[in-house]
Amino acid sequence: MSEILVVDDERSMREFLEIMLAQEGHQVRTAVNMNQAIELVEELVPELVVTDLKMRGGSGIELLKTVKTRHPEIEVVVITAFASNQTAIEALKQGAYDYVTKPFQIDELKVVIQRALEKQRLLFENQRMRARLTDKGDFGDLVGKSPRMNEVYRLIERVAPTRSNVVITGESGTGKELVAKAIHTHSQRANGPFVPIDCASIPEQLMESELFGCVRGAFTGATTDRKGLFELARGGTVFLDEIGEIPTTIQVKLLRVLQERAIKRLGEANDRSVDVRVVTATNRDIEQEVQDGRFREDLFFRLNVIRIHLPALRERKEDIPELVRHFVKKIASMEERTAPVVLTEAMDALEAYDFPGNVRELQNMVERAVALSANRPIGAELFSDYFRKSEVLAKLDLDNFPDEGINLDSVLATVEKRLLQQALERTNGIRTEAAKLLHITFRSIRYRLLKHGLDTMDNQEP
Repeated sequence: MSEILVVDDERSMREFLEIMLAQEGHQVRTAVNMNQAIELVEELVPELVVTDLKMRGGSGIELLKTVKTRHPEIEVVVITAFASNQTAIEALKQGAYDYVTKPFQIDELKVVIQRALEKQRLLFENQRMRARLTDKGDFGDLVGKSPRMNEVYRLIERVAPTRSNVVITGESGTGKELVAKAIHTHSQRANGPFVPIDCASIPEQLMESELFGCVRGAFTGATTDRKGLFELARGGTVFLDEIGEIPTTIQVKLLRVLQERAIKRLGEANDRSVDVRVVTATNRDIEQEVQDGRFREDLFFRLNVIRIHLPALRERKEDIPELVRHFVKKIASMEERTAPVVLTEAMDALEAYDFPGNVRELQNMVERAVALSANRPIGAELFSDYFRKSEVLAKLDLDNFPDEGINLDSVLATVEKRLLQQALERTNGIRTEAAKLLHITFRSIRYRLLKHGLDTMDNQEP
């Protein structure tokens, strides 16, 4: 199914073409003049525009020039009752795929449209093939050849060309945003924006205006009209990370966006059409959230059309060597230095580690090791701090106190630091939100971060 825009100032012709193309399985929108058509092109970015040549308020040639200037990938078919060699040459010269003369045979028009759409699909496939020849490979920064990851790749390839909503599940740090980016890159929306939204980091009172925009005077501080993230993603993909964090009041509005493809800016009465694909992610058991009444069942069914589950790193340890080499090369390249060699002993130690923080934790460990290596080979000692913390926590059994006793201060400090790190990872470093997750005050989290050497100048809140 393709999205087609029909432009004609004659109502009967618009309705005829809309019905005919809808019967062929296409999604059809119509416009009565050039200005309306340009607005819809910017909103929808359709695969094909079918336009009349002579119209009030601007000609089909003018529309053709504008479309090809702004979106050269869109195919345009011109329909005219005033065909001549001159008009035909002008239309083709300006980039039209073809033109059809009125009165036309229905089958003739269908064939022209079918061939135009086929050309558009071939161009898209060529773009995908060129992308596969780049250093980034098929799936960007997604790395691994294990059976579990190969299944993820197969699902991405199958769902990316569709319009279906996708839910990505998996533990924190497994790379859910990378999967969302890969879906976008392999879709027909690849030339549109990819807008990631961390739902957990947006305060509830600001979430509606952030997602859907606002008009001047909608609330204190709203001094101008402002587009929301859904409008900024028009023609592309919205990635809602940690979808389970969205409050119920916003869930209702999100459901309406999915059902009607329209948003309403905060403080505005009129709807605005939006053309976006929605990909979501969560590390929660979303079905349990539905059962407990914290997530709307109807919204869950709308979002959960296709599910992709990312395995934890401990479930695909055979990918660790490739991931380590990938991160070493990437980090060294960013720092414009030679990539250090990772010794076998270090690789063996990493493969024996359980990685509670998954791929994100591995990347942080490698980045630290590269920084400390000073271009010398990376040995297991550069990861020893992580392994010691893991051993302390593994030995902690609250039901069986060890005969030799424990260092209580050391154990509590290790647990506290680990929980602080996880809370900051969950909130993208926003300390006020991390404090809420840990049920402590902002003053308390600031003190604890300083104590453990985790405080930085990034994301400093007053």
